[in-house]
Amino acid sequence: MKSKGMKAMMVLSVAGMLFAYVGCSTKQINAKSEEMEIAVEEVVMADMVLQSENLSLSEVSVMGYGRADKKMITGSVMSIHPIQEMETEEYSAKTENQFKSAAETPLSTFSIDVDAASYGNMRRFINQGQMPPADAIRTEELINYFSYDYANPTDNSPVKISTEIGECSWNVAHRLLRIGIKAKEIADDKLPASNLVFLVDVSGSMFGPTRLDLVKSSLKLLINNLREQDRVAIVVYAGSAGEVLPSTSGSDKQKIREALNNLSAGGSTAGGEGIRLAYKIAQKNFIKNGNNRIILCTDGDFNLGVSSPKDLEKLIEKERQSGVFLTVLGYGMGNYKDNRMQTLAEKGNGNHAYIDNLQEANKILVSEFGGTLYTVAKDVKLQIEFNPELVQAYRLIGYESRLLKDEDFNNDVKDAGDMGAGHNVTAFYEIVPTGIPFNAAGSIDPLKYQQTEKKKKPVYTGSNELLTIKLRYKKPDENSSRKIELAVRDDKQNKVSSDFRFAAAVAMFGQILTRSDWKGNADYDKVIALAKTALDNDEQGYRREFIRLAETTKGLDKE
Repeated sequence: MKSKGMKAMMVLSVAGMLFAYVGCSTKQINAKSEEMEIAVEEVVMADMVLQSENLSLSEVSVMGYGRADKKMITGSVMSIHPIQEMETEEYSAKTENQFKSAAETPLSTFSIDVDAASYGNMRRFINQGQMPPADAIRTEELINYFSYDYANPTDNSPVKISTEIGECSWNVAHRLLRIGIKAKEIADDKLPASNLVFLVDVSGSMFGPTRLDLVKSSLKLLINNLREQDRVAIVVYAGSAGEVLPSTSGSDKQKIREALNNLSAGGSTAGGEGIRLAYKIAQKNFIKNGNNRIILCTDGDFNLGVSSPKDLEKLIEKERQSGVFLTVLGYGMGNYKDNRMQTLAEKGNGNHAYIDNLQEANKILVSEFGGTLYTVAKDVKLQIEFNPELVQAYRLIGYESRLLKDEDFNNDVKDAGDMGAGHNVTAFYEIVPTGIPFNAAGSIDPLKYQQTEKKKKPVYTGSNELLTIKLRYKKPDENSSRKIELAVRDDKQNKVSSDFRFAAAVAMFGQILTRSDWKGNADYDKVIALAKTALDNDEQGYRREFIRLAETTKGLDKE
C-alpha cells in the first residue's frame, strides 16, 4: 500500500480481503486465491499498490433508521488507521500568573471557569504512564473538577460567595485565600424544557472505541434523562455537514438511539460548517425561556474550512448572540486539539469537559446533569480589591486564560464564564502579608534620560479588611449585569475545613505539574498527605482517585 506512509483500510471477511484508500480504486482478493494466502500470512509486510482514481468524494453518509440484517454482517473487520501514528495534540501556551504589588496593582479581575476538561485529560496521560505536558494543565480546572460544600444562595440571586483563609501549604509564611461561588440548585423536575442539538464529529479522526463509539455511549446516558417536553436534533459533520435527525421529542428515546447507532466515521473535518448548521437548527427550534443548547462532541481536529483557533473564535462570537449555549465534550488522544476546544467553550457561552471513559461521561451528563446543561448565571466576573495596608503582594493561582482588564468588570459587553444549576467555582489567591520579607513583585530602576513626577503617597483608610470581592453576573435572559460585594477579614486562624485542605492539595499538585516558579516547597508527598486528611466528602470516590493519580505521578516524574 503506497500512500506516503499512510495505511489503507483493510477488511478481512469470509469472502476475502478488500484493500481501499481514499481517492484510489479498491482491490479485492478472493478467499481461495494464492494471493490471499500470502496476504494472510504476511499481512503486516504486504505491499499493495492501489491505482489512484479521479472521483469526487462524498465524505458524509447519512443512514436511515433501518436495522442491519445479521446475515449481512459476516466475518470480522480489522482497520489500520492513520491516527494511531499521529501525535499532534495541541495546547495553548500560557504564561503563569506572577505576584503583584497590592500598592501598585490593587485590583485583580478575571472571568470564572467551571470547566474541568484539564483534569480528565491529565488523568488520561497518567493512566497511560506519561507525564502530561505542562500546557495541558489548567490548575483551576483541576480544582474545579471536585464538588465542595458551599452555602446555597438564599435570596433572589442565583449565586452566592463564600470565603476561607488559612496557611499556604507550600509556603507557610504566606496566607491562602479560597473564594467559592455556588450556583442555585434546581430540582430535575423543575428544570425548563430543553432544545438540544447533538453536533457530532464523524470525520476519520473520530474512528475508534475512545472516539465515536464512546460519543454514542455518552449521549445515550443523556438520552435516558430526557423528558417529553425536551427535544433533540442530531447534526453530523465530516467533509460537509448534515442533519441526520430532525428535532425529536425526548419521549421517543428509541428513535434518537437508532440515529446515533447509525453514525460512522470517515472523511475530513469541516467543523465550522457543522457549527453553523447546528446553530441554525437550534434557532429554528428555539424554546423561549427554555434551555437552548448545542452539545458538540469532537476531538477538535478541524482541518477543512474554518479551523484555526482565531477563525473559530470569530465564528462562535457571532453565533453566541443567538441565545443558544454551547457544551463542548472532547474525545480521543494522539491528535486532540485542546486549544480549539477551549476557544469554542470560552467564546461560545459554554463549558468544556474531556471524556476519557464512560464513567466520566456519566459524571458530566448524569450526575452533574443540571450544572452541565442549565445555565442560571452568565458572564460571571470577579474583581478583588486588596488592602495595601495588610497585603504586600498577591498571586491568582490559575485562570491565566480568563484574565480581564480591570475596566472589563463594569463593561456588560465583555463576555465571561457561565454557571449551571448547582455548579460551584473555586479560586485561590496566595497572599503575602505586609511585613514579610519579599521582593518577587519586582521593581524598575530610575530612568536615566527623563524625570518623572514623584507619586503622591497614598492615603490609606485604616480599614481592617484584607480585601473586598465584587462579583457581576447576568441572568440567562438579561443583558444587564448585577453586582454582589463581600468584604473579607483575616482572623489569622489556621483551622480550615477539609474542603479547603483538599482543594489546596489539588492546587499544589497543579503547580508541580506546571513546574510553577512559585510552588515553594511543594512535593508529591505533601500533596498526598494533605489530600488524605480531607476524605470525608467523597461519596463518589473522586478524591481517593486523585490520591491514586498523585501517587502514580510521583513514580512517573523523574525530573
